[in-house]
Amino acid sequence: QKTYLKSICLQYQLYLLNSHFFCLLKNEMRLIIFFLCAYLPKTGAGHCKWAEVLKDLEQIKTSKDIDVSLYTANTDEDVKCQEPIMRCFFLEMKVIVQECYIKNCSKTQDVLNIWKNGNASLENNKSNSTTSAKCKECEEYEEKNFTEFIQSFVKVIQRECR
Repeated sequence: QKTYLKSICLQYQLYLLNSHFFCLLKNEMRLIIFFLCAYLPKTGAGHCKWAEVLKDLEQIKTSKDIDVSLYTANTDEDVKCQEPIMRCFFLEMKVIVQECYIKNCSKTQDVLNIWKNGNASLENNKSNSTTSAKCKECEEYEEKNFTEFIQSFVKVIQRECR
């Protein structure tokens, strides 16, 4: 829906720039329309890209049929390590996906949604990512139970959404 709105606004801006109609408008009206269209696509930027993941994490956090130990990043890690930490959490979500397929978990679809949405967001960031040399590899973190893993994951995402 937001993409559709952005597209309409962009088309409208191009139309205004290329049309005689734009010349007929008073300066104030031209500026108002131009700034409204320039601002409108950015209104979605305030929305955290991890909101859907966070919602699904809330759905699975009480699951009793997921019993795994997972590498769990510390929530107080260096901010420069945020992307590798997120990658680690989503790698471990893949473990949970596999566990749910084996045990036929009641929350399999929510787990799959988290994994898919997270990987899609991470792929979008791949090109402009820089990783500090002091960031830990996923396997260097302590293994924790599912509940502790989800709690840490939620904290990391909430920090990312501020």
